[in-house]
Amino acid sequence: MKKLIALIATTAATPALAASGPFFSLHNTNFVVLLGFIVFIGILVKFGVPGMIVGMLDKRAADIRSELDEARALREEAQSVLASYERKQREVQEQADAIIKQAKLDAEAAAEKAKADLKTSIARRLATAEEQIASAEASAIRDVRNTAVTVAIGAAQDVIAKNMTAAEANSLIDDAITEVSAKLH
Repeated sequence: MKKLIALIATTAATPALAASGPFFSLHNTNFVVLLGFIVFIGILVKFGVPGMIVGMLDKRAADIRSELDEARALREEAQSVLASYERKQREVQEQADAIIKQAKLDAEAAAEKAKADLKTSIARRLATAEEQIASAEASAIRDVRNTAVTVAIGAAQDVIAKNMTAAEANSLIDDAITEVSAKLH
């Protein structure tokens, strides 16, 4: 290693040695630069730098290739997940449409049932009202008859009282007592 450094130091181009002249002379700057370049390339080859660079480039290419493969796989997975969600979304939409349709049918059936129940309720109320009216009429007729009977009895009492004497009244009372006692025994 010390020899290599000494060789480089002796062959290194310095401004004092760089002069024009024949090409294969250390006084020619072009030749000195060429020798420095060749020595530099040799050192690189000796230490395996080109192999390291190629290895690093190959490793980088493999890394990029694996990242691209991973990206493709992720893209395909994302597309399958998207298709799955789209399919699920369609299914959910179909279910929602079916639920809405069934709800409309149920609402129509409930409306029809409510109409029928309302008609039945109205008919029951009308029947009840007619029964109440008939009952009120019967009660009114009974009240009128009772009043008429009461009035007739009162009038008959007044007529009998005016036309009957005390002896006739006592005779009627005695006959009634005899009739009641005969029927009871």
